[in-house]
Order: sequence, then structure tokens, then C-alpha cells
Amino acid sequence: MTDTGIDNDAVVSVLNKILETELAGVVCYTHYALMIYGYNRIPIISWMRGQATESLTHANEAGELITHLGGHPSLGIGPLLETHRHDIGDILRESLEHEMQALTAYYDLLQLVKDRNVMLEDYARRLIAQEEMHLGEVRKMLRKPGQ
Repeated sequence: MTDTGIDNDAVVSVLNKILETELAGVVCYTHYALMIYGYNRIPIISWMRGQATESLTHANEAGELITHLGGHPSLGIGPLLETHRHDIGDILRESLEHEMQALTAYYDLLQLVKDRNVMLEDYARRLIAQEEMHLGEVRKMLRKPGQ
């Protein structure tokens, strides 16, 4: 335990899970962008590539926090979701599942640091808000016009 009352090992463990999940996001979103075909390809691949870039930023942030706490960043990568179905709807549903995994990890972190460490709590809340926005975006993309 540190002087802030957090379980440093547990926090580092969750941050490593976040790091691995976000790195998986880089790979998945890059792959998804390559697999988009059809009339809406350009805006969708642009969005996917933006998600890949953002996932890399999130992975770097988690890694920096791990080393800030004296931990060792994982070289692992989270689960790579691949149904081998490349319809835009299937790809978006896979990305929805990935975003849910990331959101769960950020909520896990928040539970460990809430009211104990302002820096980590603010980080967790900020990333939860971003992941919730991503979920909303994907859900909107999956809706049919008029729904």
C-alpha cells in the first residue's frame, strides 16, 4: 500500500489490463479499417483509424501510470476479437464488445482508487466518459435510420 491508501499491486494489475486492452484496440481497429468495403468506406475507415490512434494514446497513458507507480508495463496484448465476418455491422458489433471490455477495466480501476487517489480517480473517470461516448457512437452507427 502507498501512503494514499491504494493497493499499488492491484492498481498496477488493472492498469496492465487496460494497457493490454488498449493495445488490442490498436490492432483491431487497424484491421477493421482495412476490411471495410462499400459506399461508406471513407468516413468509416477514418473513424476506425482515429479509434486506433486513440487506443494507442490510452495505452501510453496507462503505461506511464504503471511506471509512475513503480510497476512494470506488460508486453501482453488483450484478446483480439475476430469473427472473420467483415460486414460493417459485424465489425461494429465487435468494436462494441471491445469498448465494453475497456469500459469494464476502467470501472475496475475507479473502484480501487475512488476517494483514495485524486490523480488516478480523475484518470479513470475521464477514460470512462470517453469509452461511454465511444459506445454511444457505435450504437448510433448500428441503428437503422428512423429507429
